[in-house]
Amino acid sequence: MSDSDSFINEVTEEVRREKLFGYLRRYGWIGVAAVLLLVGGAAWNEYRNAQDRATAQATGDAIMAALDEADPAARAAAMAQIEAEGAAAAVALLLQASTQEEAGDIAGASATLNTVAVNSDVPEMYRELASFKMAMLPTEDTGVRRTQLEALSRPGEPFRLLALEQLAYLSLSEGDNDTALSVLRQIEEDAGVTRGLRERVQSLMVAMGEPMPDPVSQ
Repeated sequence: MSDSDSFINEVTEEVRREKLFGYLRRYGWIGVAAVLLLVGGAAWNEYRNAQDRATAQATGDAIMAALDEADPAARAAAMAQIEAEGAAAAVALLLQASTQEEAGDIAGASATLNTVAVNSDVPEMYRELASFKMAMLPTEDTGVRRTQLEALSRPGEPFRLLALEQLAYLSLSEGDNDTALSVLRQIEEDAGVTRGLRERVQSLMVAMGEPMPDPVSQ
């Protein structure tokens, strides 16, 4: 390689370096900003996760402390003081309603359960459970209970079979054995029935005078 070629190559390399440094001076801040964003985002996520864990732990501790109250009324009052959001709030309210029912405050339990049932911010599973527990509360108005249970026993409802079981008990309490047996057979023949529920239904049917089911067919 001649001296002129070597000189040209050196000049070319120098020009390239100058262009590179120029690009870095002009656009280098973008790379620095991107790195800062990535690092800052990771740090923020870790902070939020730590905050969420601390909040969940504090809610759990508050629920456990409330459950330690021996008196149901005091336990319900302690549950009512718990501040939570989403699923944690639903769990606390469901426990509060159970404690209110235990204390004899049926109206309070119904109001608490209704708060969960109509709250679109909590998972649907908890809303459905609250609706089912509302239908299970003791009441002298069997018409209201039947309406609630019939709504919960529609196809596709998560507590359908349990609601049907309660409808059978309700029919029995009203002296309508034929309707009760019809509902019990419907539960027994359902493909989604659990073993425990089937056994309860069959035991009740036998107590009502129905023949013992064939073990082979179960």
